Amino acid sequence: MNNRFVFKIAAAFAYTVFFISALASQVNEPELKSVSDTVEFINYVGPHARIDSLSAIKELGSSSGRIIARSRSSYMSAGDSGKYYVIHAVDPKEKGKLDADILFIGRNATVDHIVNLRRIISAYLSAAYNYSERDADTLAVFITVYNAVYRSNIDYFKSRYKNIVTKNLTEKNCGLSVRYDEWPGRSQIVIPLADVNGGLSTVDTSAISDKRVVESMKEDNDRNIDSRKQMVDIKEREADKASEQAQSAQKRATEEQKKLDEEKKKNEAAQREAEAAREKAEQNPNDKKAQSEAEKKEQAADEQQKKTDEQAERTKQAKDEASEAQARADKKETEAQQERKEIAKDQQEIIERDAANARAGAVYGMQLTDEKELLSGLVKVNSQTGEVIHASPVTFIRDRTYYPAGSGFIAIAGKNAGNGTVKLVILDSVNMEIIKESDETVSESSVLARDGKDYYCIIRDGNDWVLGKYDETLKLLLKSKVPLMQSSPVSVSDTAIVVTGTSGRIKLLAKNDLSELPPPQKK
Repeated sequence: MNNRFVFKIAAAFAYTVFFISALASQVNEPELKSVSDTVEFINYVGPHARIDSLSAIKELGSSSGRIIARSRSSYMSAGDSGKYYVIHAVDPKEKGKLDADILFIGRNATVDHIVNLRRIISAYLSAAYNYSERDADTLAVFITVYNAVYRSNIDYFKSRYKNIVTKNLTEKNCGLSVRYDEWPGRSQIVIPLADVNGGLSTVDTSAISDKRVVESMKEDNDRNIDSRKQMVDIKEREADKASEQAQSAQKRATEEQKKLDEEKKKNEAAQREAEAAREKAEQNPNDKKAQSEAEKKEQAADEQQKKTDEQAERTKQAKDEASEAQARADKKETEAQQERKEIAKDQQEIIERDAANARAGAVYGMQLTDEKELLSGLVKVNSQTGEVIHASPVTFIRDRTYYPAGSGFIAIAGKNAGNGTVKLVILDSVNMEIIKESDETVSESSVLARDGKDYYCIIRDGNDWVLGKYDETLKLLLKSKVPLMQSSPVSVSDTAIVVTGTSGRIKLLAKNDLSELPPPQKK
């Protein structure tokens, strides 16, 4: 549901622990770039029933990428339609619009965090088009942003993409929802293709990093400095490559121009000879030899004119290539320089902001993230202004309760949906991320009670719910033999613990071993 450890739509492609079982021809970056409003991705961040390895997650994308790489110029598909699959929608006959890869998230997919979805897309780009992992990671961030911005905007896609692309899209599902629980069966992630040959300039970086995209990225707490720096690095390398291509094309253009000059000289000579032969033939209409010679010279002149025209076209193409390559180089270099200035400005503002927060001091608290299910997330707040300095990615804390413990915090967190589960967790005090989980499953409706350094909650024991007692390291010390209601209150006194049994009657448990105490004697 509402995981408010939200990732700004252009959030940096973070490196974290991935708790999911989670796919993505060249990307036209200029297209990827048109965004307007800040968008927040709502992810599931909490305990999972199963944790997939990073390599397993990336294989979901790379397996399809390897298939597409075999025939990049042909329309084809790859992957599992029930989970993750790609349609490589290319049509060389239609001009003026974009080809695209479309990544579908099937109904049986379990990806529930934007970070893992981006890893799938990144792995796909690397396998399909030979992008480095670093560059693919950066592109994946912008691709998800782009698709969230244009979610359900079928008119937009029809105006920019070839028919072979849009015939695979629906108005309801095109693009990417910001909610993880709306991804399975309802996602058509469009990756615009500028050049299906693979390599650095497959993606048009100018499109995916326009002003509106960058402004969206700036809404994140760290201004997405790292991702933006990586994009600048890509653009600078693109500029270098385009400059090399321009120089090479200019060299070819010079050589072609020399050839054209020679052909023009030959053409002028051929035309003069043909004209002289025509005049002689006209002066001697009965001279068959003169007539024949005129025809030969005319034919030779026509052939030479054709050669000259063909050489002129080759020369023009070479000059156009040089001009276009140089224009690309100049554009990328200009954009890179401008963005570097913006990054430097943002870095200075971050330094000043952090210094102000440090002077003011901070307090920890909880922020309601889902009023219906009463879910919360930890936040670190400026004690003078109330501004949130940092929000925990874990926004599925239950019972609106947490306790400081050691160098972190203990809470019940999670959700019983998809691959999620509920457990007792420890969050660190810096990033407020989960660093440890209980081995046992906790009731979704359990309270968390503390008695000194002991912590109590309702846990699963076979088919029953019982009371569990933990220390500050989440080591299970004791569990009751008495089955309880999974929503049982837990009241700890000096002498006993009061809970509710499955019959709805009060049960007293001994604090030393959680055994059931006899009911008090009636006086």
